Amino acid sequence: MPEWLTVEVFDGDAPASGWRLAHENALIEAAITHGASFWDWHSTRWGVVLELAFDSDERLERYRSLPVVRAALDAVPDRAHGLLVYRGRGGGSGALVPSRPRPRPVAGAAALPEPPPDEYVRLTSDRDSLTCR
Repeated sequence: MPEWLTVEVFDGDAPASGWRLAHENALIEAAITHGASFWDWHSTRWGVVLELAFDSDERLERYRSLPVVRAALDAVPDRAHGLLVYRGRGGGSGALVPSRPRPRPVAGAAALPEPPPDEYVRLTSDRDSLTCR
């Protein structure tokens, strides 16, 4: 079972596509030399996504700790909010067709049924007669 690593870089002051052009050769070369069996780049509306597959968890962790990888991740366009690194496939593996919105529930669209009338027993002053309503 391959171990996936996903790196999402968001646009910041500069577009993430420029970051990709500057660092993709070094990132892919390091991935290949450290056991990556698959890699894929995706361009999105918000930036770029790199997906990598490694044969083992040890190789994935060794890749993440490389100085060239850490330097590339430190150089993303938006250092405060522009980077997500996580295990598993990510940004580019979603559905190609967006889902249709579901109809919204409308308050008061159908009236609830009236509750049945309350039944109670009333005692009268005469001890022998009971009146039910």
